[in-house]
Amino acid sequence: MTPQIHKNIPDSSGMNAYDVDTALQDLAWLYLAQDDQDRFLPELERMGALVGERLEELALTADKNPPTLQIRARNGADHEAVHKHPAYEELERYAFGEFGLAAMSHRAGVFGAETPLPPMIKYALVYLFVQAEFGLCCPLSMTDSLTRTLVKFGDKELVDQYFDQLTSQDMDQLFQGSMFMTEQVAGSDVGAIETTAKLVDGVWKITGDKWFCSNPDAALGMVLARPESGETGTKGLSLFLLPRTLPDGTKNSYRILRLKDKMGTKSMASGEIALDEATAFLVGDPGQGFKQMTDMINMSRLANGVRSAGMMRRAVAEALFISKNRTAFGKRLIDLPLMRRQLMKMHVTTEQARSMTFHTAKVLQAADAGDSEQAKVLRILTPLIKFRTCRDARKVAGDGMEVRGGCGYIEEWSDARVLRDSHLGSIWEGTSNIVALDVARAVRRAGSLEALRSYTTLLLDEAQDKGTSTEDIREIFTRAADFLEAVAGSRDSENDVRVAATAVYNATSAVFLIWEHAMLQQRGTYSGDRHLLAQAVIAHKLSPRDPLGHTPDAALDDDQIAALLERALAGDVLAAAQKVAAQ
Repeated sequence: MTPQIHKNIPDSSGMNAYDVDTALQDLAWLYLAQDDQDRFLPELERMGALVGERLEELALTADKNPPTLQIRARNGADHEAVHKHPAYEELERYAFGEFGLAAMSHRAGVFGAETPLPPMIKYALVYLFVQAEFGLCCPLSMTDSLTRTLVKFGDKELVDQYFDQLTSQDMDQLFQGSMFMTEQVAGSDVGAIETTAKLVDGVWKITGDKWFCSNPDAALGMVLARPESGETGTKGLSLFLLPRTLPDGTKNSYRILRLKDKMGTKSMASGEIALDEATAFLVGDPGQGFKQMTDMINMSRLANGVRSAGMMRRAVAEALFISKNRTAFGKRLIDLPLMRRQLMKMHVTTEQARSMTFHTAKVLQAADAGDSEQAKVLRILTPLIKFRTCRDARKVAGDGMEVRGGCGYIEEWSDARVLRDSHLGSIWEGTSNIVALDVARAVRRAGSLEALRSYTTLLLDEAQDKGTSTEDIREIFTRAADFLEAVAGSRDSENDVRVAATAVYNATSAVFLIWEHAMLQQRGTYSGDRHLLAQAVIAHKLSPRDPLGHTPDAALDDDQIAALLERALAGDVLAAAQKVAAQ
């Protein structure tokens, strides 16, 4: 049958990001308890509908209208304020207010729940939200992780003072959070921080310059500073909570010097801060600031991974939509061999990221419940995700732009914004080299690789008990883990740490994919795709290939690839989008 020719560029506006994503529906069924499914699947459906139209419109508008900094009132009086576009403020209302994304991990009440909600619910909603808007997700995760760190290490009086406002869904009462760590001389080398703290009449005063502060007008910031008597390096740092407005209503003694003109995340303000004996409250024990801040950083790293995975899904969904609804040379783009190969590479990488981040949400829930072995597993999964998922997002976003062609380079569409934003994940909270070295550090100091070995063995045993073959993945994971262990144990092998971390990331993702496949066979609507994806990871990312010769595709045949790609974007999405657009 001759494909239908559409004279105009196919436009996915109105497409429900949840309805067309059968993999997300499968994984929500798998990772959410039955009671949670009954209550929260409608919220995923609602978020998916908003992402497809309303949130996308707001995000495009906010991206074109970045925030501005006011220093003085028109009469010359000091009046420091960051002015945000109404589109961005409406995005804030959806994220912080309507969906309670920064509150749900910390208190009951979001969506009527009687307890705080499990991480998977938050990450699934963020996974959808970020397909429309990335910039706001930084203040969102900063607020979420600041609250977690404050509750974990702060004294009760300090927690009680700010907890309700940090977890409020009332935009007039909400206190957003931020993290002020980077300095001109101290980026990745946190131990070089020069900001000082001194105790004056029982009150801590912070002085110094912070060079890259996202959400700089946040009501509360977590700040690393060195007490005057502190040691050099990270051991001498303490953690402080910095209020923008003091309890007596006066403005604290620090200034926003300017806002950054960034490549991406243009909707959200990032700035430079000068602290001049600003009042702050000590969080936790003196000299333990870096260790305590690491908890906040690790949660931000995981959030970065979730956001990168979501942006990859947006790029893949758009690419699939276009390739299904646009023709060239008398065929749909998706039926052209090279296009199908490109789409398949994008899809496999995206589903790896999804399995890694969603399964890590499961591990996080167990770790927070007191499981010490799962805490060790979490310790290595988090930098693995931050390292590989965030890097992969840049490639997938670029390939997605290419599928749309020239229109993908035009700012009216989402592709350019997604590509610009995708580069940030591998910079914030540690660049790729730093995070890869942190993977090795987790192996050496935390026993995390052994914990991951044991955990993957357990998952593969479960999969095998359900009739799924796992021998090839067991062997490959063992080889990857042995490689990383050897690299982490030798300073002379530092050059190989990125390759080793990539190998373990790929092998672990194959384990998670095959486990998901085994568990999902109980679901009547499951297609079997995660088994195919695991095979593709093994064949294309963990097996030798001759770069100077043709290597047959031993994983999937053409019919399997075609069927998998057709299922990756469910339903007649063009008709659905057009129906919504016509309403």
